[in-house]
Amino acid sequence: MDVERVARRDLVQTVVGSGRVESPFRVGISSQITATVAGVPVAEGTAVHAGEVLVELAAGDLLAVARQADLAVVQARARLRQVRTVQAPLAEQTLRQAGAQLDSARAALRRSQTLVQKGFIGQVALEDAARAVELGEAQFASARLQRDSVAAAGSEDVLASGAVVEAQAAADAAHARAGFARIRAPRDGLLISRHVEAGDVVQPGKLLMTLSPAGSMQLVLEVDEKNLRLIHVGQKALASADAYSQQNFEATVAYINPGVNPQTGAVQVKLRVDQPPPYLQQDMTVSVDVEVARRPRALVLALTAVRAPDSAAPWALVLSQGRAHRVALTLGSRSGGMVEVVSGLAEGDAVLLASAAAGDGQRVRSKPPGI
Repeated sequence: MDVERVARRDLVQTVVGSGRVESPFRVGISSQITATVAGVPVAEGTAVHAGEVLVELAAGDLLAVARQADLAVVQARARLRQVRTVQAPLAEQTLRQAGAQLDSARAALRRSQTLVQKGFIGQVALEDAARAVELGEAQFASARLQRDSVAAAGSEDVLASGAVVEAQAAADAAHARAGFARIRAPRDGLLISRHVEAGDVVQPGKLLMTLSPAGSMQLVLEVDEKNLRLIHVGQKALASADAYSQQNFEATVAYINPGVNPQTGAVQVKLRVDQPPPYLQQDMTVSVDVEVARRPRALVLALTAVRAPDSAAPWALVLSQGRAHRVALTLGSRSGGMVEVVSGLAEGDAVLLASAAAGDGQRVRSKPPGI
């Protein structure tokens, strides 16, 4: 009867799964204004760079508003210059003139008071001089208020400065709105869908394109729930795209869905690919081997020689001195048709294949497999 020998070898246990390539996230491209599409310079499947124009919208009215806003800024700045370079110096000069006139009126009043005391002029002349002083004081106070209003931090200066700021803000808003007419790529990536053509009328929030950002990618697998206990975040894996099956690349388990799909009995597992190969594309089908255990120099046996391997009490028939002897086994990791024998067998033991029709204590004659 055919036998298998127990031997020592490195055993790497893997969980095999298939899935698809997916970006960790996708960017939806939409418009921020309502406008007519003037042109779409990029095609679906195009690799684009951050800042590249994806959609051009008709923007004649927006540009006109922006030009009007620029003109309002020019006018506001001219008004501020007028306040600071014309009105402020003029108000300062007017204040000095009013001060000089007030000084002159006060001097005249003092002379009139002296002349009245000496009897050279009458009371009416004195009253006229007093009224002239009152008028001079009022004119000086008015000139001082006007000077203060156009001086730095004065009310006229503040209003003119505020008008400049307000006009500039309106211009910035107008230019920003005009800039919305060119919809640009927010980052490097691959354009994986396009839903807009020239002549379409677009509105805010309407999805126009979908961008898959460049950089790290992930693999999404459906793993049988019976293997859930073996999968852990951080485990390494070796993957290959079905279209490039001879080229492998590395991945790492990054996420395990806490729920099981009740229809399929599978668990979703996501693996991070830090250095995706250039040929890897969105939604490609991939095959993945997740390394879940590594046993260096383990005692291993072919699964074909183990009886009831999936039960709670696996066993084998060991050939010793021409007779078969039943031995209870404790099994460990499995990989590639081999299983780790934790206890029950020793290196070099000859074990009858499970397909062999033999019983405990029966005399048998062995032969190597394949003979």
